[in-house]
Amino acid sequence: MSPPLNSTGLAGNAQSLAALRGRAATDPKAAVREVAKQFEALFMQELMKSMRAATLSSGMLDNEGSKLGTDLLDQQFATQMTGLPGGLSEAITRQLERQMGMAPGPIPVPTAAPLQPERAVRIPDQSAAGFVQQHTQAAQAAERATGIPAAFMIGQAAHESGWGRREIRNADGTPSHNLFGIKAGGDWKGAVAETTTTEYVGGRAVKTVARFRAYASHAESFADYARLMKDSPRYQRVLAQGQDAGSFAAGLQRAGYATDPAYAEKLTRVINTALRLQRAST
Repeated sequence: MSPPLNSTGLAGNAQSLAALRGRAATDPKAAVREVAKQFEALFMQELMKSMRAATLSSGMLDNEGSKLGTDLLDQQFATQMTGLPGGLSEAITRQLERQMGMAPGPIPVPTAAPLQPERAVRIPDQSAAGFVQQHTQAAQAAERATGIPAAFMIGQAAHESGWGRREIRNADGTPSHNLFGIKAGGDWKGAVAETTTTEYVGGRAVKTVARFRAYASHAESFADYARLMKDSPRYQRVLAQGQDAGSFAAGLQRAGYATDPAYAEKLTRVINTALRLQRAST
């Protein structure tokens, strides 16, 4: 059982900090909530102190004892007003959980993808959890090569392929196994699949036909993505800074991985879902 935390001050004494560290090791979500409450209590205490200073003047009866009593009273009031529904601590908790990749979005419900006007896509019978499980081994190999967390790459593959339901297909309808939407440039010597895609030009969505790389397996797709991330100078900052979902997604967008102006926001949500599914399977 985790030790109780001091509810009157985040850094009030070493015992409180030790208890918080212990809670973070065993129950990180509870530790985040406690930190948020502590910050809210400190904020409320400072707010009350400022209000007193603005409305009350020092009197002849003021002394160190009365000031201490007033400080203790403010601290008690601040503690009582902390942690209320809809309060500041809830907003802080949500922000911290998002930054730490602990607040994923909803798990997508597997539904049949609509037929695209350009081509009919065969929909695989596969859930989001099954997608994570299917590609974990290949993603872990790519993680060893790049340092990018496996769940981040699974999340990006899920976003690019619609959890495997909108995978790019060859002209004969067979899968290209391209999970990351990597295009076939002039230096690509392998197989190619042509398909209609959406690009954003000047903020407007435009349909265009593009050539994409085709692989013999999904594992090859993850391996090629790892090579792209590791060998391309444009993605070096992504590798160096992308250790949380939001930073990773934002880094990819800044590097020009996709033209969608909302790419980072969308990708972050899917990565957080993949993280939650990954945690649930362990």
